[in-house]
Amino acid sequence: MTSVPAWIAQLSGMDPLSWAAFLDAHSGLPGPRADLALVDAAARTADAAVIDALLRDGREYPVMCAAAALGRRAGEPRDAHHARALAADDRWRVREGVAIGLQLLGDDSPAILRALVADWVDDPDPLVQRAAVAAICEPRLLRTPDTARAGLAACARATAHLAAADTSHRRQDGARTLRQALGYCWSVAIAADPVRGLPVFAALDESDPDVAWIIRENRKKKRLATLLSAPAARTATDGAG
Repeated sequence: MTSVPAWIAQLSGMDPLSWAAFLDAHSGLPGPRADLALVDAAARTADAAVIDALLRDGREYPVMCAAAALGRRAGEPRDAHHARALAADDRWRVREGVAIGLQLLGDDSPAILRALVADWVDDPDPLVQRAAVAAICEPRLLRTPDTARAGLAACARATAHLAAADTSHRRQDGARTLRQALGYCWSVAIAADPVRGLPVFAALDESDPDVAWIIRENRKKKRLATLLSAPAARTATDGAG
């Protein structure tokens, strides 16, 4: 598999109009999975002209790469606006591109990512909420207390939005996609800050069927199951109940 630096070397200096064909040819698609190293490299390398060319091309993988590049550049309002729109795209790979790009932004500018996540998680569109949660609930980004707290807050806000939605809204694809993300993101956020996370998780309303599903799915994750089995965790969760 080609590494990110090797892809960057190939992409650097390439004519903007040549990117889409190159990316599509090396995407790994059709196949079981797309080449995410190439997405990463494209996100780090693409400039505005390249991004525009990829969006005009319209094919899923080139647009995924454009979405990742926009996510990485989302500290700029114009790029954040475009990334936010792509976070609600019908194509799941394009949506995933946005999350990948936001995570790259978080590597270099964690405060900017935290601010974006806090904003996006209150968007009316559950797919934008999903992008916020999926972006910040990445273990490498949650190593600092501020970002760990932001991850927990994002999970809590998104869960509250889902719980407040009516039944017809919850049945829509966007809400189901958000629920799926919350089914694992809580465990990532709690593992990064169990002292704060476990009591918040224990206080979630299990009488709500979607929240109960989120709780069950996260409890299956080894990182959370290990924490829940510890005596201190049992004390914290008992107290929250």
